[in-house]
Amino acid sequence: MSSDQLQGYKKTLNSPYTGIKGWIDSRLPLIRMMEAEYLKFPVPKSLNYFWSFGGIAMFCLIGLILTGIFLGFHYKPSAEDAFDSVERIMRDVSFGWLIRYLHANLVSFFFIATFIHIFRALYFGSYKAPRELVYIFGLTMFMLMMATAFLGYTLPWGQMSYWGATVITNLFSAIPVVGDAILQLLLGDFTVGDSAVNRFYVLHWLLAFAIVGLVVFHVITLHMTGSNNPTGSEPQSWDETVSFHPYVTIKDLNAALFFFIIMAFILFYYPNILGHSDNYIKANPMITPAHIVPEWYFLPFYAILRAIPDKLGGVIAMFSSILALGLLPWLDTSKVRSCLFRPIWRYCVLLFAVNFLVLMYVGGKPAEDIYVLISRIGTAYWFLFIFVLAPLVGFLETPRQPLTITNYLQSKKA
Repeated sequence: MSSDQLQGYKKTLNSPYTGIKGWIDSRLPLIRMMEAEYLKFPVPKSLNYFWSFGGIAMFCLIGLILTGIFLGFHYKPSAEDAFDSVERIMRDVSFGWLIRYLHANLVSFFFIATFIHIFRALYFGSYKAPRELVYIFGLTMFMLMMATAFLGYTLPWGQMSYWGATVITNLFSAIPVVGDAILQLLLGDFTVGDSAVNRFYVLHWLLAFAIVGLVVFHVITLHMTGSNNPTGSEPQSWDETVSFHPYVTIKDLNAALFFFIIMAFILFYYPNILGHSDNYIKANPMITPAHIVPEWYFLPFYAILRAIPDKLGGVIAMFSSILALGLLPWLDTSKVRSCLFRPIWRYCVLLFAVNFLVLMYVGGKPAEDIYVLISRIGTAYWFLFIFVLAPLVGFLETPRQPLTITNYLQSKKA
């Protein structure tokens, strides 16, 4: 490297700021990074409110970590004291009832925001090149969310917590040869008990911060490729973009305000509507609840699990239903991203969303003939959508020519 090149490189490291701000920024360029990545970062003009749910999910995650810290101050991770410590939080800790209900309902609304975020990715083709890694990191986060939520659900040590933990952890025993060893390693015992509560508590915290780490990678890859938009077209000029702040931040804050007003209504008037009443009964290994159900956000996958009569087959189907979604960037053969211009694929994605809701409904019902049949039909369409329709529709349909961002905005005004 020549002297001129070296001097030119050093100039790029100089801070554009002066004073204390410049002194800090020249040594730790966080100010420059935040300004470039979160204030001046260019995004397409055509983003709609579907793009607000990523930010909303981030607010939920921050709220969950903060409320989790305060709950952790008073929670006792043992089979003997866990239930009583939660009841003490509700009764004796100042605003403990609010912190606990806020944490529990934030989980549900975190999943609501994430489900909408995933639907947006499927509908507008945000999983297609060059955003495959953004999508993969997001899907990995979703799987960690499910694991973290399951571990957290066991901690109150009520009847549904205990028996839900027993049912789900026993799925590991379906793994040939090593299943029982994995189960004993996870539980620290032969059954769900004191060791399991301790381990679940630690893993609950560990996975929460693993999610934060994945959020960082998710955002880094997003900022490398840029945001997708409803047209699926890349911006052709700076005129088709706006800075992230104030345009996107204000839009996202509006959406977040509306979203959290709905959550506040649930929180203060119906705080237990998304939970289960059996969890207010202390865990009793001698009494099995009449109907064991997981939390509502697990129900679609629980329905897939029950759709297969063989235990190992059900476990494989349940995990495969999520992992298979990660193959969509390579299975979808269409050159067009957005469903706005794909007449057949649009209805396939919408039917997939309806199918997801149907599976959620039947997952909460007893494993009776009609519900098992619906679960099997729903499971069949789930895998048909990924492995058959995704590659096939790209060859069969004739998509419309995607609009540029400018033409799309003009058509919206017309």
